[in-house]
Amino acid sequence: MTLEIGVDSTFAQSVGDRLMSIEDRLGASAFGDTPFVTEVATHIINAGGKRFRPLLVVLASQLYAGADQDAVERAAMVVELTHVASLYHDDVMDEADLRRGAESANHRWSNSVAIMIGDFLFARASSIVATLGVDYVALQAETFARLVQGQIAETRGPSGDDDPVAHYLQVVADKTGSLIAASAVFGGMVCGASEPVLRALAAFGEEIGVVFQLSDDIIDIASDSTGKTPGTDLREGVWTLPTLLVKAAADPADTRLRELIGRRITDADELAEALELMRAHPALATARAEVDRRAQLAKELLSQLPESAARDALYELCDQVVSRST
Repeated sequence: MTLEIGVDSTFAQSVGDRLMSIEDRLGASAFGDTPFVTEVATHIINAGGKRFRPLLVVLASQLYAGADQDAVERAAMVVELTHVASLYHDDVMDEADLRRGAESANHRWSNSVAIMIGDFLFARASSIVATLGVDYVALQAETFARLVQGQIAETRGPSGDDDPVAHYLQVVADKTGSLIAASAVFGGMVCGASEPVLRALAAFGEEIGVVFQLSDDIIDIASDSTGKTPGTDLREGVWTLPTLLVKAAADPADTRLRELIGRRITDADELAEALELMRAHPALATARAEVDRRAQLAKELLSQLPESAARDALYELCDQVVSRST
């Protein structure tokens, strides 16, 4: 994610330099013993990405002076490798053909190869986190457990007694929020933050992680041709916050829209119709209001952090995440 923060230019430059170093080390960490393993393991990394998790590690690590910069980079590599590894597994489960605009690994090389490369990258992340200490290993393990359970909950779907919207938000918290929270905490741990500050960072990270995913939900519907290709989730029949809100409303006026959402749409005209109906529906404004509400909660949590350029940057990051979907 591009760092556009209105803070001290020297601070912004130092953060940018750290992210560039992390990028170089990230690619090297995915090298295997054979050219084939290296090719597949670096496939998603080389396709780019927002690097939101490494950015959070770096920013949180600057809350207090004296952080070991090599440890900062290793912590950032752990969270990003974990994230990338999970994408290989997600693509297999979703039967995806594309990832970040390129052919997905499972589509190019097979499901079995994609699963094993995901495991390989998890192993690389585990090797690196072991160099940071037991507390880091414990947090990594707890986070991974939440991530997996979130994926299982998503796969199974809500039970008959569950509120589908609440179920979805919990899945987002587990699948996305947990690792983003760990990113913020890792940064705080490296710079020696106190337990109260680490708890604030964890809560902040989870909130902004949910905001990050819900913003993507809105972008999928609201974006034009200059941004993300619209309707990807609609096309695949993936439930997101806006479509779940339409379903929950059970408004007779939405009969045609409810026929379109929640199933794969292969016809271009039907996809255009679904997008038009969703863009005009009040559910989109309701979803945006939820994004704004959670972003404000994240900002309030930041008040527990020490005044610094890093805290200012985290405040601005909240606004950037929200502005992606407006």
